[in-house]
Amino acid sequence: MPEAVLIEDEQAVRMATAQTLELGGFTVHPCASAEQAQPWLTAGFGGVIVTDVRLPGRSGLDLLAQVVALDPDLPVILVTGHGDVGMAVDAMRAGAYDFIEKPFAAERLMETVRRAHEKRRLVIENRRLKAAWSADPDVPPLIGQSPAIEQVRKLIRSIGPAAVDILINGQTGTGKEVVARQLHAASGRKGPFVAINCGALPEAVFESEIFGHEAGAFTSAQKRRIGKLEYANGGTVFLDEIESMPLALQVKLLRVLQERRLERLGGNEPIQIDCRVIAASKADLLQLSAQGRFREDLYYRIGVVSIELPTLADRRDDIPLLLAYFVQGAALRYQRPVPQWTAAQMAQWQARDWPGNVRELHNFADRLVLGVLEGAGMSAGEQAGAATASLPQRVDAYERTLIADALAANEGNVAATADSLGLPKKTLYDKLKKYQLPAGRAAE
Repeated sequence: MPEAVLIEDEQAVRMATAQTLELGGFTVHPCASAEQAQPWLTAGFGGVIVTDVRLPGRSGLDLLAQVVALDPDLPVILVTGHGDVGMAVDAMRAGAYDFIEKPFAAERLMETVRRAHEKRRLVIENRRLKAAWSADPDVPPLIGQSPAIEQVRKLIRSIGPAAVDILINGQTGTGKEVVARQLHAASGRKGPFVAINCGALPEAVFESEIFGHEAGAFTSAQKRRIGKLEYANGGTVFLDEIESMPLALQVKLLRVLQERRLERLGGNEPIQIDCRVIAASKADLLQLSAQGRFREDLYYRIGVVSIELPTLADRRDDIPLLLAYFVQGAALRYQRPVPQWTAAQMAQWQARDWPGNVRELHNFADRLVLGVLEGAGMSAGEQAGAATASLPQRVDAYERTLIADALAANEGNVAATADSLGLPKKTLYDKLKKYQLPAGRAAE
């Protein structure tokens, strides 16, 4: 339950205001003076402070100065008398979140406190995410507080340490690799996390890439090379877009998963492997197996435990948290200020369909920071900010958008995307790497 510290020396006013906040869903800590409020004035406090300006002992302005020095992101709402408005405006310049003039309506108080608490919640969540990233930068955070994402977290905690292969189902852009990396971190396995996009590997090199080869196994095999499954010893192999794996190799993978042994291409010696396999698919594998396009026995082998990822449309309440996180990252990458948005803009963004899911929102955040959005509900200030972006930044952002849109139109098919853009595939792959866009299927 959200918290609020209320500092008011008049008992009747304090009781009435506390009741209003409690009816609004807040846990209230009522105090008669700034001195009584000290236990809650910490950088980690996740709530809001509501204080009268005129208090016995230290004033509300003294308390504001203390809070700003302690944590400038901790919201302080000042309650002022009629003659104190000018002073309150100065206090806002000094770091106060807002002020309310006496007498005030309960609705006005609750609107301000709820808005302040939402801002504080985002600040605390971003700090937690940054701390988690600093502790383990290779594990991307699973952002959100919606019931759907909490269920995914619960599954990760439950099955992460278990020695079982897992299937992750979800539309493009829902965060399948993020969940796979979280599962690897939860497993406690000391080996590497090895990601393989089955849709981006040409069939001619697939077997060698996954299982390895011996010297002389084929014309260009100059020396022995271990495959991804062997390289991931003691760790995790993530097979993304497993629905794209050729049927002939599905048979070989099934045998390896059953026996936990493999033979390199061109070799006869069985090699013991110790790796966990996490597969991911955006397609219904059982339906594909009914059509003869995916082996049913492999589906049941990798799908002993499955995790269903929600679309962004199914977790709209997480959009503010996600956008705040992505915007912070984009602002650091591009050395740009963090843009602000209104509640009306956020409501508009939450109402969108977002067919590209979290990945599309991530791209949106980049464009928002660079000020190159068109028709996206930008404020006048955000539109003006576009003019201050350097020409290379604006060109890069536009090119990234064109490539991302072309990838989506071609369902992630890199060859088709390259053709539609008039680019060599090598050039497109270079640009995908430059703009941190996911490479999809190399060909049908």
